[in-house]
Amino acid sequence: MSTVRTVLGDVPPERLGVCDAHDHLFFGSPLLPGQELSSASAARAELAAFRAQGGGGVVQWTPYGLGRRAADLPALSRETGVHVVAATGLHQAAHYDGALLDGLRGRLADVFVAELTSGIGTSGVRAGLIKVAGGFHALDAHARWTMTAAAEAHHATGAPIAVHLELGTGALDVLDLLCGEAGVPPHRVILGHLNRFPDGTLHRQAAASGCYLAFDGPSRAHHATDWRMPDTVRALADAGHGDRLLLGGDTTTAAARSVDGGPGMPYLLRRVRPRLAAALGEELVDRVLTENPGRAFGVEWR
Repeated sequence: MSTVRTVLGDVPPERLGVCDAHDHLFFGSPLLPGQELSSASAARAELAAFRAQGGGGVVQWTPYGLGRRAADLPALSRETGVHVVAATGLHQAAHYDGALLDGLRGRLADVFVAELTSGIGTSGVRAGLIKVAGGFHALDAHARWTMTAAAEAHHATGAPIAVHLELGTGALDVLDLLCGEAGVPPHRVILGHLNRFPDGTLHRQAAASGCYLAFDGPSRAHHATDWRMPDTVRALADAGHGDRLLLGGDTTTAAARSVDGGPGMPYLLRRVRPRLAAALGEELVDRVLTENPGRAFGVEWR
């Protein structure tokens, strides 16, 4: 039986409810100094605001070494009534100190497997997905290393692999590596940030593989692409790929939280949902927010 691995344990996919399929409660990177998501009280308020808009589940894509605060996640989930899924994985090399990366050489897949099956550090919280990242229109050696390790961890556990596409690019290269060379079934791969690169032909090629396509924003500096997103998503649905679409908020800085004056998690349901419903119809948008995340993150765990 497929289950979604949340921070409070495994649950049936239908229990997720309305799901923000890509977001962050905690996140910190040297590339974003002074903008860390590090406040548990702000995370709690953000989840409560999302819940007030009808939200039921949030998938946190924050990977290894970037301030996941895994031990804080179960209490936040219980207190707000929102299911939370945590991630293992590794971001682009620029987000890490070289010594940390050197310490993971030769054991990266083992770290991923341990965090998926035993728990993250001493928290006891098990990750429910592996998050990795590509580069701009290409895969460098770091991306190939992390994706190969992610594929090994997938084969050992069944975990889905979520991929940060830099500015939405490199999707086909990612699929060639993960699904072609490494043998990961396409339906276990989630491609993120496709709204930042609104190339309909590429999107249809990726969707035809059977992978999931995540449209997550608003995209801040890349807002020129946002107004194209409804038409892009509608074209995918019209081409028969409505069951492969996911939506998320991708809140990565404190200023972007709704409780700090930004759009935050509630924006997905407050503004994006009705805009997409006007383009695609309520029924399809409901499935994209509920059924699709359940299938994408629901796994027959090994």
